[in-house]
Amino acid sequence: MAEYNNEYNMELYPEQLHWQEGDLTATRTTMWSGPGCHDGCQIIFYTDKDGTLVKTEGDPNSPLSQGRLCMRCLELPQIVNHPDRLKYPMKRTGERGEDKWERVSWDEAYDIIEENVRRFQKETGPESIVSMIGTGRNVSQVIAHNQYANFGGADLTLCFLSGDSCMLPRTALCFVIMGNQWVADMSQYRPTRYDEDEDWVPPECILIWGTNPVINNADAFLGHWIVEAMKRGSQLVTVDPQLTWIASKSKYWLHIRPGTDAALALGMLNVIINEDIVDHDFIDTWTYGYEELRERVQEYPPGKVAEICWIDEEELVEAARFYAKAHPSTIQWGLAVDMSKIGTQTAHAIACLAGVTGNIDNPGGNVLIDQAAGLEFGYNSGIEYVDPHMVAIRLGNEKYPLKKYGFTASSQSDAILEAIETGEPRPVRMLWIQSSNPITNMGQDAPRIYRAMKKVDFICVIDLFKTPYAVACADLLLPCAMSNERDCIRVWFDPMRSLTKCSSYYEAKEDEQIMIDLGHRLSPDKWPEWVQTPRDYMNWRMDGANVGYTMEELEETYHGMHYSPFRYKKHEKGLLRPDGEVGFMTPTGRYEFFSTLFENWDMDPLPFYEEPPTSPYSTPEMAAEYPFVLTTGKRSFEFFHSEWRQKGTTSRELHPNPYFDIHPDAAAQYGIAEGQWAWIENHLGRFRQIARYNITLDPRIVSTEHGWWFPETEAAEPSLFGVFDCNPNNAIPMCENGPSGYGAPIKCGICKVYPVTPENSGPKAQPTYQVTRGGGYTHGV
Repeated sequence: MAEYNNEYNMELYPEQLHWQEGDLTATRTTMWSGPGCHDGCQIIFYTDKDGTLVKTEGDPNSPLSQGRLCMRCLELPQIVNHPDRLKYPMKRTGERGEDKWERVSWDEAYDIIEENVRRFQKETGPESIVSMIGTGRNVSQVIAHNQYANFGGADLTLCFLSGDSCMLPRTALCFVIMGNQWVADMSQYRPTRYDEDEDWVPPECILIWGTNPVINNADAFLGHWIVEAMKRGSQLVTVDPQLTWIASKSKYWLHIRPGTDAALALGMLNVIINEDIVDHDFIDTWTYGYEELRERVQEYPPGKVAEICWIDEEELVEAARFYAKAHPSTIQWGLAVDMSKIGTQTAHAIACLAGVTGNIDNPGGNVLIDQAAGLEFGYNSGIEYVDPHMVAIRLGNEKYPLKKYGFTASSQSDAILEAIETGEPRPVRMLWIQSSNPITNMGQDAPRIYRAMKKVDFICVIDLFKTPYAVACADLLLPCAMSNERDCIRVWFDPMRSLTKCSSYYEAKEDEQIMIDLGHRLSPDKWPEWVQTPRDYMNWRMDGANVGYTMEELEETYHGMHYSPFRYKKHEKGLLRPDGEVGFMTPTGRYEFFSTLFENWDMDPLPFYEEPPTSPYSTPEMAAEYPFVLTTGKRSFEFFHSEWRQKGTTSRELHPNPYFDIHPDAAAQYGIAEGQWAWIENHLGRFRQIARYNITLDPRIVSTEHGWWFPETEAAEPSLFGVFDCNPNNAIPMCENGPSGYGAPIKCGICKVYPVTPENSGPKAQPTYQVTRGGGYTHGV
């Protein structure tokens, strides 16, 4: 019995797909759809005789998630059975924003889609149809395959997320300098975990950078893995402006000024390189450009960097030494790395830390990893069905070489918005939006996006609930299934996992089923006749990739989880290159501190730092009016982005309103009491949240939550569920990107804060009214 499940009565959890517990049927499966995060925890669904989901538990037989679940999975029946869920396809009957809908059949909905797709294909070409996705879950392969095979265009992207600033800046950088992705090694890629894995070594140092892993569990990485490593002696260095639980347990907490991460990494490199705490064997044998990197970091001495980052110089130096001297060390990074204008360059600087210390693909270091069984279920899914010319003319390709040459297979989000607004370089006639709520959460400068949508001829939204975006913008609204209502596989890193359908909800369909149904209508030559269901689709794709087993075998023989063989130090064994040669999949065959691709594209080949576009130093005059640094997107246990805001859920009961953190001294200076509503405003817009005192926060910084809307309020304009009233994206720019096209200043703006009063908050002064009826904002009315 594995050590992680020795506290369970395992007789209650047989290793099989289904079993009975009294009147309930238990189904072993995986969470991998909205609502839910990136991770794909293994879960047990309990359904009654009517097929209704009534209870969930974590699966103690899972080596990956080890029986643990977050509160959102535990309260899943509340959201699955929520009365506000979309039940039927609906078409708009009034004007956009009036919230007037008519129920239609699925055949009628498909007729509407087919009519519009064929019209736009004929009039302006398939390139005028764009697909956009929210959080990358099971829909990642669906939206790509549907766009390429069914619609015939190649433009798809994260839904108005400026700079594609969610993992993609880090991912693109990793593929440029090492030819693969990396993840902190917590023994997660083998069925034997922790002490039972004879090859794995607990990291002596875990450098946690820009993520709060115990709460957000981002990027297919579970925060409790770090806790397990801590039990085995791992010590932490945490880079975060706020004292999180994980930061409070750290040997060093570097409470950085938001947006200065690249400077900090370069300052740490200065210490490590100048004190010669590097792995010369790895550098000499496997890397390229070390001397150029050595020269670059001389521009970032610790004293200068400490002033830039608002941290203590000695703590910076000690943390750098500790990371470099520990063997092994690993880095677990997160979204904050992406969310600056120089997101890719920031990732480059951090990746150099792992390179100079030799913590690449070693036990307990940063391991290189691919999709389970090598199966392409991401944005290249179905790429073989689209005209290569369409790929070549993706929006953003002309401006950004990383997009042009496929370092992440997607268009550039800001370029799509500009094309909608201007019609250049071509019009966008149709948007296909799957599981995204952009004016609430994913899109920046939400009022700008709202206005731009009026120029799009046809918008189809596929979602779980009627969202503010759907009310404001959609012409057709389709209900999609949740994880307990799906047959699917999950391949985002090993192990491959199955989702097994155990219930249904009214007429909600799996995204895969919608894609298949449309495929047989729009492009039957690209779809085998026998592929009629999501399960058929999974087996078709698995067979085409020579996975070696079927979905049914994955469920029954492997109990819903199959690990591929995992090996360390793949660069030494010829396992990273298609030619079988040792080394990395880069132009030099080495781990590149000096990027030869960046040099060829007239980009700086070395990491660098520049100030955020607005800051106390880059715009001092503006900062005189807006004295705080504004960081956004503080995570909580209750929510995942804009999900779980429905009344009647435990999440909303525990967290009924939006909060922002402010130091009590700063709050006193501006007359803000704890628990008081306050306006947060800058040159772009304003929003309001409730003040929460945080003595660990630098008095020059305020930290806000994101993703807020109020489904219990009026849906129709001018309300739109109050979406703009509390939304920090009112105050974040679009189209403010660095040279790579990746990254945007989402977590590093500036603002002022002042109390909400009757005089400045009448109904017509609310941001939502100003956006939908007033033509803009009225500040400080």
